[in-house]
Amino acid sequence: MVQKITRDELQKKIDEGLVTVVEALPLSYYADKHLPGALNLPLDQVDELSPTLLPNKDAAIVTYCADGPCPNSGIAAERLVELGYTDVREYYEGKADWVEAGLPTESGA
Repeated sequence: MVQKITRDELQKKIDEGLVTVVEALPLSYYADKHLPGALNLPLDQVDELSPTLLPNKDAAIVTYCADGPCPNSGIAAERLVELGYTDVREYYEGKADWVEAGLPTESGA
């Protein structure tokens, strides 16, 4: 089971440049709004895109999706672990929690 990360922990890691953040939603959702510096890794393309987007299997990676009920981030995180990634966590509360807290987002593909 992949460990969770809190919003405060994630914000600190983003600010310090210590994490690769991955949105596990389709491109249209990512383009509309995503966490600062996040990469788009749609759930149905994890196997195909992860070697290129995430070449370092020991890097700190955090997956997220729309909100807690959205299963994509957990499924993507588990799949990354199955593919050999060693430091994967899930931001379970997701984009809705981030936006609700008034934290910055980016848009565009």
